[in-house]
Amino acid sequence: MPPTTLSALLLGASLLALPATAIAQAPAAPPPPSVEISTLKAREVPLSYTYAGRVSAFREVQVRAQVGGILKERAYVEGARVKAGDVLFRVDPTTYEAEVARAQAQLQTAEAQLAQASRDKVRAVELFSRQVGSQKTRDDALSAVDLAEAAVAAAKAQLKTAQINLDYATVRAPIDGVTSLDVVPEGSLIGVGTTDSLLTTITQLDPVYVNFSLNDTDVAEIRRIAEEQNNGASDIKLTANITFGDGKHYDKAGEIDFTSSSIDTQTGTIRSRAVFENPDLYLIPGQFVRVTVTGMKLASAIVVPEVAVMQGPQGKFVYTIDDKNVASITPVTLGAAVEGGWVVLDGLKSGDQVITSGVIKVRAGAPVAPGKATAQTEQAS
Repeated sequence: MPPTTLSALLLGASLLALPATAIAQAPAAPPPPSVEISTLKAREVPLSYTYAGRVSAFREVQVRAQVGGILKERAYVEGARVKAGDVLFRVDPTTYEAEVARAQAQLQTAEAQLAQASRDKVRAVELFSRQVGSQKTRDDALSAVDLAEAAVAAAKAQLKTAQINLDYATVRAPIDGVTSLDVVPEGSLIGVGTTDSLLTTITQLDPVYVNFSLNDTDVAEIRRIAEEQNNGASDIKLTANITFGDGKHYDKAGEIDFTSSSIDTQTGTIRSRAVFENPDLYLIPGQFVRVTVTGMKLASAIVVPEVAVMQGPQGKFVYTIDDKNVASITPVTLGAAVEGGWVVLDGLKSGDQVITSGVIKVRAGAPVAPGKATAQTEQAS
């Protein structure tokens, strides 16, 4: 018998000697993958919107001389904080003091002439009543009193003007703020024109403005939610918070006090402004910050955890499981990002269970082994 035939016979005999159970055994199916799930629940969801902003001064006032002359003194430190009414500059007052003295003398003269005209009037009226004096004399005396009274009024006006000019020789701060560098040094001849009257600039830094721009989509959403919250009224108080470039938060909240009524045709955004208290001058004009607008909320919304959202060729989706623990793909339409995940606009409802962990092993239509069910509201907190 050939050797090959003998080997075949021996192999067949050995196979016949094996137990039947060993021959029939096949590889077992893998167990369902372990996953963690989250049960969605409708809840009140606060909304926030974040934009790039820039700090600007609340007011910036140019301090100008209102009378001309030699600038004798600067009574403040450049860059220092000043209060409204503080003395900043003094112009040489000699000329204006002399004008006040001259106007006072003219007023005294006019008052003396009025007193004399009044006495003459009394005598003329008395003589006319006795039919001793003429009617013309009486009328002239009455007119003289009227002219003297007018002269007194004119003299008082001249004195007031001279006093105002003398007061203007002392330049005071019109507002609270921080002063700029000197524009003209002491000893300079200043005037009252547009080119030679500027002395310094005061910038009011408490409070300050933060300017930013809202996109038109957010504005439409804010107005819609505001009308829902206020039963048709669109007015709602929005607050703003600031985050700096290093991630630190400004400890004072601001209030939005202006929103443009038209859209910028170049950027497609709507200009807005918030006002912030700045007692420590921590906010500097020109500084770039992140502005977060708050004050809006959804009364009842579904929020899906961010880790549950997947991206596929047809868009975003999540894995959900049914009462038999079978996974399926559920397309979702998402809204704003909020604390705890994304607002679901379409695709999910309260009570749905979404897979939040172990999704890499999940296959649509295959069973899974959920480890625990976490309430969505607890996960968000």
